[in-house]
Amino acid sequence: MPVSPLSPHATLRAPAGPVVLVVLDGVGIGRRDAFDALHLARTPQLDALFADGLYTTLSAHGTAVGLPADTDLGGSEVGHNVMGAGRVVDQGPKLVDNAFADGSVWRGHWTRIANDLAGSGGTLHLVGLLSDGNIHSNQSHLYQLVDRAARDGVSRVRVHVLFDGRDVPDRSARDYLAQLDAVLAAHVEAGRDYRVGTGGGRMISVMDRYNADWSIVERGYKAIVHGEAPVFASADEAVAGFQAEDPELSDQYIPVFAVDEGDGSAGTVVDGDAVILFNFRGDRAVELCAAFESGEDFEGFDRGRVPDVTFAGMMLYDGDLGVPSRYLVTPSKTEGCFSERLAASGVAQFACAETQKYGHVTYFWNGNRSGMFDASLEEYLEIPSDRCPFDQRPWMKAAETADALIAAVDGGRFRFLRANFAGGDMVGHTGRLEPTIVALEAIDLSLARVAAAVKRSRGCLVVTADHGNAEDMVERDKAGNPLFDDDGRPRRRTAHSLNPVPFAIVDYDGRHLRLAERAERGLGNIAPTLAELLGFAVPDGFVPSLIES
Repeated sequence: MPVSPLSPHATLRAPAGPVVLVVLDGVGIGRRDAFDALHLARTPQLDALFADGLYTTLSAHGTAVGLPADTDLGGSEVGHNVMGAGRVVDQGPKLVDNAFADGSVWRGHWTRIANDLAGSGGTLHLVGLLSDGNIHSNQSHLYQLVDRAARDGVSRVRVHVLFDGRDVPDRSARDYLAQLDAVLAAHVEAGRDYRVGTGGGRMISVMDRYNADWSIVERGYKAIVHGEAPVFASADEAVAGFQAEDPELSDQYIPVFAVDEGDGSAGTVVDGDAVILFNFRGDRAVELCAAFESGEDFEGFDRGRVPDVTFAGMMLYDGDLGVPSRYLVTPSKTEGCFSERLAASGVAQFACAETQKYGHVTYFWNGNRSGMFDASLEEYLEIPSDRCPFDQRPWMKAAETADALIAAVDGGRFRFLRANFAGGDMVGHTGRLEPTIVALEAIDLSLARVAAAVKRSRGCLVVTADHGNAEDMVERDKAGNPLFDDDGRPRRRTAHSLNPVPFAIVDYDGRHLRLAERAERGLGNIAPTLAELLGFAVPDGFVPSLIES
């Protein structure tokens, strides 16, 4: 149903120039200590914005962004989804939790999959991130799938493990494996053939995004489907061996391996089997879906023998593209999100980011939709990311992102522009402090150029972040004290944080603005604030703005 145009604001005029939103991905407000890359970096532009502009902090995790609990870390998908919605909307983990709680997860494609396998004796392959980080997956969902498969008569299950090391403490892979092994062992004792089939780190196997590096998907696919990987007696033996070879090895980079099926070889996926990807987040899921579901026109890599299997995802990862064709839990699109309302109001919009975050300023920002609301009013620009470890080129594409944004501001066509600078998150995920400092300094240099362009146009600059990461680069105890290894080295943190994120407004058109007193301030308040900064009233259904009119 078409949305109504936005109404003019009663008292606040639009600026002469555009409103520009810059999202500093993964940059929260931390403890300002020796492990806070934002504090340690030289960032004169950010310092000036935070000191001289309208400044506050926003909640970017837990229930404030639609996650089940306030202990749940925020993420880029969740953050952009809520920012673009203008209100708090239930996110993937909460939708999936609800589906398991009310039993609806078993009423759709699961029924056919389980019945077919129970009758044929085929194998159920469960692929996904072995983690309770609640960003891409939750291991509790995997365990419920395993237990339900047993109840429904599925006699053979293979779990294909992807190790996290980003959304949970790094080098915890063996702990998570021990929990999985205990679940599977109970079924083995009951006479079922349930075991781990393959494994590998998330940045090595399966979980590429935005077609950045298909070799990641290829490695996982060929291990899972064809057994093309080094074979070990057990998953724990594989991980222990890799860690012994490289004591610095992060879980996310564990090489792909397969587990011995009893004859010295790896298992394979054969005709009649079923494959379920139990991750609920879409950006790192769609490429594996394409590898299993595409026909002969698939161009990602040479798949070799393509088995005739039933494939399903935990969720519908891309509703516009219909990927995957089968899924266990149906997500909801956010109707009437901010950009949809702007399009209905004739407002020209621009969005840009490098590949690693391009989908966040487009698909997720637009309420889980691919494409544009009005192609005559919108322009999206993807800047190809580097294909190397991000700590090797920590400046990433900050300069190129700034170039694109400045050109769009100077062009004068767009009234609302949004961009994402990826370095704080992507380099922060490596756990390496010095490269993360470099990433933030590169972003600050680029942000200074963007601010100058917005000032020239007499526009309004808004700077925020989607979640924390770079500001907390060490694991901590419950009291917040840094943790160290036995040799005295700090335990690197590679996950997001629970810290608040910055929010700053600098108006270059002389409007007198001030922040409103709000007991609760979160990412959902950003779109209503942008609406007012553009000279529109906050639309019905949005949460309040952060400024006083």
